[in-house]
Amino acid sequence: MPLALLALAIGAFGIGTTEFVIMGLLPEVAGDFGVTIPTAGFLVTGYALGVMFGAPLMTVLGTKISRKRMLMLLMGLFIAGNLLSALAPSFSVMLIGRVVASLAHGAFFGIGSVVAAELVAPDKKAGAIAMMFTGLTVANVVGVPLGTLVGQTVGWRFTFAIVAALGVVGLAGIAKLVPDLPKAEGVRLRHELAAFKNTQVLLAMAMTVLGFGGVFAAITYIAPMMTQVAGFADGSVTWLLVLFGLGMVGGNLVGGKYADRALMPMLYVSLGALAVVLALFTLTAHNKILAAVTIALIGALGFATVPPLQKRVLDQAHGAPTLASAVNIGAFNLGNALSAWLGGLVIGAGLGYTAPNWVGAVLAAAALALAVLSAVLERRDSAPSMVVAGAVPAEAQAVAHH
Repeated sequence: MPLALLALAIGAFGIGTTEFVIMGLLPEVAGDFGVTIPTAGFLVTGYALGVMFGAPLMTVLGTKISRKRMLMLLMGLFIAGNLLSALAPSFSVMLIGRVVASLAHGAFFGIGSVVAAELVAPDKKAGAIAMMFTGLTVANVVGVPLGTLVGQTVGWRFTFAIVAALGVVGLAGIAKLVPDLPKAEGVRLRHELAAFKNTQVLLAMAMTVLGFGGVFAAITYIAPMMTQVAGFADGSVTWLLVLFGLGMVGGNLVGGKYADRALMPMLYVSLGALAVVLALFTLTAHNKILAAVTIALIGALGFATVPPLQKRVLDQAHGAPTLASAVNIGAFNLGNALSAWLGGLVIGAGLGYTAPNWVGAVLAAAALALAVLSAVLERRDSAPSMVVAGAVPAEAQAVAHH
């Protein structure tokens, strides 16, 4: 794998850390600014919305410049947003800083996926994408726990300053290691937009929303589920999330490896197993050991879908994949927001803290159904050309016989 992938992974590590570390620092931030925890939660919501809307916006704005230069500009935006958060004199300014940082998220992973895929041979594209996303998964194992610890002991502002410094390292790495790949000739914005007319691209994005939404339906409410159902102490939630992160790392690498060999079968297995494990979580959540194992499996199976889904979008939007790739990153965050909302609804309805697991299972099963539908449509669309190709020799034989 090219060394340039390391630079992309470092940038992904910083982005992953800033996205998730805020969840563990909400009490400290709320206390400093004198706001309630639900109000401080807008720092999470605002970031997610910034990713969804920023992914297509920043990608469109970057169509006139090279992908390397756009990646560098996005890292600059990320650094500025985190510095603004670290120095924010008020809650509203910090919220602005979070949104500024989030604008870089979707476009970075979208454009970075395209660049990573172009750096390697065709049969290693998913593996290269997975290597870049390893930075995001490792952030959940190392960056988020350490960032939370630093924020709780030294101060949350110091955490965001460190994240900004990580962005500087990522920017330097991209400038030094990522080659200035030539832009695809003749590709305009209308070509990028045309990808969204492709049914297979839309199905892949829907799979992204539902499949990863299944993961976050359960993980969003992991703290009350583990403390009040499984019986863990409050302090145990941190290492349970580390288990989830370790699962993400393993699943991401396995997903990237096998997606290059058999993409659709990899999706069938990972989505089907994810639906089953999430359904079983309603039972295993009552036992500490089984709950811990299940959390790691959810992380592994959930992230095993990421490289194949991202590669599926790139393959189906061939010729003009950049915007579609970035929008698919926004689709992950849409799935997170949708599933968290649905999970909150079932808890609010009095169905208990394990009820979101059923929501997640249904979402993952729906994603599997879409994967099967996508494959059926693809075979149907390719059938006529196969028939025609097979008819030529028969016709030639008939002519020769006469």
